[in-house]
Amino acid sequence: MVAAGLYLLCLLLPLSLAQSASAGSLPDFTELVEDNSSAVVNISTTTEPKAGQNRSRGLPFDERQLEQLPDFFRDFFGGPQSPFGGGPGGSAPRQSMGSGFIVSSDGYVLTNNHVVEGADEIIVRLNDRRELPAKLVGTDPRSDMAVLKIENEKDLPVVQVGSSKELKVGEWVLAIGSPFGFDYTVTAGIVSAIGRSLPSENYVPFIQTDVAINPGNSGGPLFNLDGEVVGINSQIYTRSGGFMGVSFAIPIDDAMNVFRQLRDKGTVSRGWLGVLIQEVNRDLAESFGLKRPRGALVAEVMSGSPAEEAGLKAGDIVLEYDGEDIILSSDLPPMVGRTPIGETATLEIMREGKQISLDVEIGKLPEEGQERASAPASGDSGPSSAPLGMTVEPLPDDVRDSLGVSGGVLVSDIAQGPAMDAGIRPRDVITELNRRPINSVEDFRETVASLPEDSAVSVRVVRQGRAIYLVMKP
Repeated sequence: MVAAGLYLLCLLLPLSLAQSASAGSLPDFTELVEDNSSAVVNISTTTEPKAGQNRSRGLPFDERQLEQLPDFFRDFFGGPQSPFGGGPGGSAPRQSMGSGFIVSSDGYVLTNNHVVEGADEIIVRLNDRRELPAKLVGTDPRSDMAVLKIENEKDLPVVQVGSSKELKVGEWVLAIGSPFGFDYTVTAGIVSAIGRSLPSENYVPFIQTDVAINPGNSGGPLFNLDGEVVGINSQIYTRSGGFMGVSFAIPIDDAMNVFRQLRDKGTVSRGWLGVLIQEVNRDLAESFGLKRPRGALVAEVMSGSPAEEAGLKAGDIVLEYDGEDIILSSDLPPMVGRTPIGETATLEIMREGKQISLDVEIGKLPEEGQERASAPASGDSGPSSAPLGMTVEPLPDDVRDSLGVSGGVLVSDIAQGPAMDAGIRPRDVITELNRRPINSVEDFRETVASLPEDSAVSVRVVRQGRAIYLVMKP
């Protein structure tokens, strides 16, 4: 009986020790929270109604319509009928709430642009219950960042700023903020991925986490276990409007660069290459002679851009930027954006099966809506039907002028075949086929006649003013 008891104890002891070791390996966040809560702030804003103003922060739909959207990346700011939003009426001032943190003892505060956008009054509340007015120093909508300044205050508590470059997938991170108006709520999780590119912003390589983030956390800090801020909580991916396990933060390295520019100049300047790029999938990699999908495929080079002056061409694939590998096309914009204006960067590109180097002097990113520039125009000649399942015709002058292309042929009809399978549509303009420029119907006929059988070939089309590469298998 005693022996049986000892045997059972021997079986249970390793399990108990394993459970104890597992519990002991989990981080204790108490000291981190105690040390940093004083520098985290609650930000409340008041916006006076303006005649004809949409009450949903400039969005082209109201909050109820927003909730009905199936899948979206959304800023998590207070709606008009939420506990941190304004009243249902259109004439009352709108009040909203978010989070932020103090980065200098004289009162500079970082938060998200969408937290304070359009606000007439901004109040910063510290955890010692002080409520202090703040002025808006500057905003950068491209990165969704804003800098505030608490006036006439000294020796304010500050966070310790870390480096997002040191982050690793799988490490613990912690957020402090005010979700749904509940001040100083602490949530924790791990880094799920780094360098994420979102549809809303190509110049920010977001940190993805599974930290619980909800409306009101926006603009709050993301800490590592050393108590350093490594990111600013900015967006969530959601179908319900609340947390679903996928949250995104602005890397603190990028945030501090924006902060310094807004503090010192009031505006933010970013590097600009002047190209439209797309992902290289398996079929495109095959058609361009790459052993595996990688790099950023240049779909269009803008007229007068640094890329054009350096000799970059549509169809080039950027493999490296200043010695850094480009694995996904989304890797390139943040690298270019961080490069000082006027500095020369070296690109390693694949062109016609050969790898070459190009030096390009980085320009200044134009204001939104001014990035594109038109190209010169030229002439053409008679319709052609080909065994690819599409009919093309000379490009009309008005279409050429409206698209800003120098040549190409217009797809007038599509039937079942390789062209339809590739995704080519009527009214597309084909400017390149199998990496050969197409300036006329005759060019198109000759190129089609020389296409290899049973091999993927690239097709560059311009659709609604945007260039894109498709893959066709004759």
